[in-house]
Amino acid sequence: MKFLLVAAKTGGHVFPASVIGKELIKNNHEVIFIGTGSEIERNAYHNLDSEIYELSMEGFRGANLIKKLQVLFQTFINVFKVIQIINKEKINAMIGFGGFITVPVGLACWITRKSIFTHEQNAVIGSANKFLSKISKINFLGFPINGLNKSIYSGNPIRESFINNGGNISDERNETRIYITGGSQGSEYINKHLPKIFKNITNNIKIIHQCGKDNLQEVSNIYSLEGIDAEISEFYQNPVEQILWSDFVISRGGALSLSEITSLRRGVVIIPLPTSIDNHQVENAKSIERIKMGIMHEQKEHINRLQEKIRDIIENKIYLKWKNLENNNHINSSKIIVKHLETYLDKNETL
Repeated sequence: MKFLLVAAKTGGHVFPASVIGKELIKNNHEVIFIGTGSEIERNAYHNLDSEIYELSMEGFRGANLIKKLQVLFQTFINVFKVIQIINKEKINAMIGFGGFITVPVGLACWITRKSIFTHEQNAVIGSANKFLSKISKINFLGFPINGLNKSIYSGNPIRESFINNGGNISDERNETRIYITGGSQGSEYINKHLPKIFKNITNNIKIIHQCGKDNLQEVSNIYSLEGIDAEISEFYQNPVEQILWSDFVISRGGALSLSEITSLRRGVVIIPLPTSIDNHQVENAKSIERIKMGIMHEQKEHINRLQEKIRDIIENKIYLKWKNLENNNHINSSKIIVKHLETYLDKNETL
């Protein structure tokens, strides 16, 4: 069978698509990707030896009237572009991983009567997946979401390096190691406030800080001014080594990051992006709190509260309790999804 996988721009969409693509190829299926041509897409797909098509596509939400009309026109044009791709490549089914780029692809598959599947990484269903869920065959969920028809809780497909690699956290060191990440774009709030917080924590700590593109010099200067030694990098393509090095992680509330970190048996201090659509990062954080592998700090809370939470984790070694917990909800996600795809298509499609 030949699958069309659609994801773009952010690692939260693109990395699950690459993992599912790899699993499909392992099961002797063919895979075609559609994206926007971003660097993160090229890096994620480069070793899969699959055709990649690019579409120009903007989001709809939050746009003014003129912009919305432009997006609608863009969608209309892209539907016909994708129909040509479907016919040329003889596609059997599509899997959409969220983001507005999946809408014209889904419409093209609906017009050509190809099976549509979605995967939602977050604890709140996004607009594009909500739209496609009405015409999809199965909606796979990274976190449990109540009330969505035709849904299967599969977990989030995480990269192979994050599976069965949790190791142990030693209680013998006289230092606490912290990995800080603001996601691929970095976080102004995290970059600005975390160095100042650590200045007032007297425990022996070591820090690795992933600061995001074009923020390296600024964040380095802040740490220097506060007199704190930290390893700082713009981005880690695959931060397994940094997470395993750490005792716990401080992170935004992206679904894939939280799934990968907790699969490595590391707890998380989650600082949700307050402008995330439908407040999905807060809901993601609540999901992690429910399995007792992290705590949430919202930016509307005073910064002193964050300092108190971090000090409590360090002084009472709460990170050791997190280490003894396991989050296996995502370990077999790619296999679960591919098995359901194969079963559905074998029963329902004439190929």
